[in-house]
Amino acid sequence: MDKKFIEEMQEKLIAEREVITLSLADQNAEFKKIIESGEKGDEADIASDVVDGMLLQSRGKQDANRLQMINNALDRIKQGKYGYCLMCKKEIPRERLESIPYAFLCLDCKSRDERRNR
Repeated sequence: MDKKFIEEMQEKLIAEREVITLSLADQNAEFKKIIESGEKGDEADIASDVVDGMLLQSRGKQDANRLQMINNALDRIKQGKYGYCLMCKKEIPRERLESIPYAFLCLDCKSRDERRNR
């Protein structure tokens, strides 16, 4: 991996981390509003609030997981291990890293991992 590419990916990861952090903060504020509204209103309002809360919670978990993967990728950059598959140690193709900058497995290992987890 050349240094310029890694620097570009680092900038991309940091920008994505900021977006997720802001999103999580917004979700937290929205979730607090739902909780604070309590059980006011009719049954439809309450059901809607419950569904909204569940969707926010699910989205929050996904964002938190992605945030963790981004932080792990930034750690790999610091350690000089970014861009290499954690399983087979081969270089991850640039195209994969450009689309998923926090990828930690090459496509072959990712496919194997997904088949194993089915």
